[in-house]
Amino acid sequence: MALRYKTRRRLSLLILLVGLPVYLGLAWYLTSLIGRPNVLLEILIYVGLGVLWALPFKAVFKGVGQAPPDDER
Repeated sequence: MALRYKTRRRLSLLILLVGLPVYLGLAWYLTSLIGRPNVLLEILIYVGLGVLWALPFKAVFKGVGQAPPDDER
């Protein structure tokens, strides 16, 4: 079942305002457990984690910034 445009907008806002800060805190905590690696490795870890969080939500964010479809106006 596909999500309606309005539901996707609300869900994307919830993910960005609540889920992303929680994910950032968790990623920061988990990387602090392994100690301070080389600067380049640390950058690669954070870039990888930054891309990794968005992959499951690709369908939610797709088309949210565009005008609503004609059938939902």
